[in-house]
Amino acid sequence: MAPARHVAVVDIGKTNAKMALVDLMTTSEIAVRRQPNRVLQGPPYPHYDIEALWAFILAGLREFQAQHGVDAITVTTHGACAALLDAGGDLAAPVLDYEHDGPDTLSMRYNPIRPAFTETGTPRLPLGLNLGAQLFWQFETFPWIRQRTRTILTYPQYWTYRLCGVASNEVTSLGCHTDLWNPHEGAFSSLVERMGWGGLMAPVRKATEQLGTLEPAIAAQTGVPEGTPVVCGIHDSNASLYPHLAAGDPPFAVVSTGTWVICMAVGGKAVSLDPSRDTLINVNAFGNPVPSARFMGGREFERLMEGRRRDCTAADVDAVLKGGAMLLPAVENGSGPFQGRRPEWTVDEASLPDGERYAAVSCYLAMMTATCLEMVGAAGSTIVEGPFAMNAVYRNVLAAATKRPVVAVEGTGTSIGAAMMIDAHAGRARPARAERTDPHRRFFRYVERWREALVG
Repeated sequence: MAPARHVAVVDIGKTNAKMALVDLMTTSEIAVRRQPNRVLQGPPYPHYDIEALWAFILAGLREFQAQHGVDAITVTTHGACAALLDAGGDLAAPVLDYEHDGPDTLSMRYNPIRPAFTETGTPRLPLGLNLGAQLFWQFETFPWIRQRTRTILTYPQYWTYRLCGVASNEVTSLGCHTDLWNPHEGAFSSLVERMGWGGLMAPVRKATEQLGTLEPAIAAQTGVPEGTPVVCGIHDSNASLYPHLAAGDPPFAVVSTGTWVICMAVGGKAVSLDPSRDTLINVNAFGNPVPSARFMGGREFERLMEGRRRDCTAADVDAVLKGGAMLLPAVENGSGPFQGRRPEWTVDEASLPDGERYAAVSCYLAMMTATCLEMVGAAGSTIVEGPFAMNAVYRNVLAAATKRPVVAVEGTGTSIGAAMMIDAHAGRARPARAERTDPHRRFFRYVERWREALVG
């Protein structure tokens, strides 16, 4: 592949879709477009508005080409998602929203056939968070979908397929709590053979591999030149992890924040993962297992701060640290390390001014993150990427709770990491800035009291 400088990244998160043009010379985003990732309610089930996303992608490519030029294209998306293609290469069925509860209706039939955690590193998750459960439900509930399906693609690779016409799967999405991948063997799990899905799975390619070049019709629509390379693509949390893996400096942990907060430990302590607490084995871009844990921190933040001011003063922080305003888990209790536990405030929630509420919510999110990092045996520095990275209260409490340095990476790591699929030598995701608690004592006392309240 010829050297590329300007990389167009399709970055589809669960809540929002983004197009970013990344300059690999400066490892920075020089142009960005965003829009909500809309879910259509049906029929036949809630599904993503694929054609609206496609129009958004084309518009982004057109704009980036006109402004700066596009040298290469890649994709990163959320996990727990697949696209089913028919014999003509079109969608055989709408792309299911993983928050739909349909797959739960067949749990009694699915649970006995899914592989053990020891094989896949996949915990049993609700809704459609296990991709294997999605496919089982779609095929059993809607026989016409099974009859029409000829190819199964993981979600980032659906978009690269539309861009260059080459169908593929990739291990970071296959290894993202799907029940479909054995990370120890680097192969499809026993479920794929048991269900007869092996012949439907597109070939597995590397995240960094060039699949092909931009389709001529899309080049004509966008102005992006024919022959522009299209790279396979990657799961979003692993996109955040990739620049740090490429730098080769373990042990460390990466906390990728967005709708989900994903905590990934590289070169950490040996631990026994507990699948009942939403721990799992992710698979990184090199195909290696990565102990991970997660919770819906971004979703929790949105619920807790809806309609309120989203910042705080030093006085607000002091009031929370001294007054002991605490939120105990779990706000989104269908996933994460405290599943089934109801949230509880230690003070009258309604009495908290917005600034103090923001500070207390930030402390809660940091303690949830620290819990996840402990469960996966994290060691060394903790690198925080995404929206929470710029939250000083969150960083300070996280550093106090883990007793390790916290490094904030400005901006969203997923787009930068995905762009580095083109050139791993482009450097880390961004110039990182170490953030330490100041003063330590106040935050350590809060951490101790929060943990006491949790078990009390």
